[in-house]
Amino acid sequence: MKLLWSIRSLTDWVSDSNSKMYHKYMSAIILFDGVCNFCNSSINFIIERDKKNLYKFAPLQSEVGEKFIERFDLNEIDSVILIENEKAFTHSTAALKIAKGLGGFWSLFYGLIIIPRPIRDFFYKLFARYRYKLFGKQDSCMMPTPEIRQRFLG
Repeated sequence: MKLLWSIRSLTDWVSDSNSKMYHKYMSAIILFDGVCNFCNSSINFIIERDKKNLYKFAPLQSEVGEKFIERFDLNEIDSVILIENEKAFTHSTAALKIAKGLGGFWSLFYGLIIIPRPIRDFFYKLFARYRYKLFGKQDSCMMPTPEIRQRFLG
């Protein structure tokens, strides 16, 4: 589905907490750290496997990302956020729900949801803390290719 919003109309919508437009245009938005090499590789991984085009994407550092962070009061989150059905999911829950949405083999990882969230999030946050040291960091957010640009907000 082609994204028909302008950035202006999207940011206006994000600031309108009563809006239900979200359901009309997309099922889920993944906000990600746009300067993290691991995060960018993960987004490319998701795009390649998201055959139903369920997900749209925005870097946390973008204007759109910042509006969603503000709307859901997630100022302390610096890694993946999944916005789905007007709810925000973070850390391991976001990652597992994304895997479930990819279907096939990847949806099996959602079974890990039975592990209590504090335990899952401990390991998620530990990895996230060292992601720059392990995989590096870019000076600016990734630039999507023309073929996938319509899946990015902002």
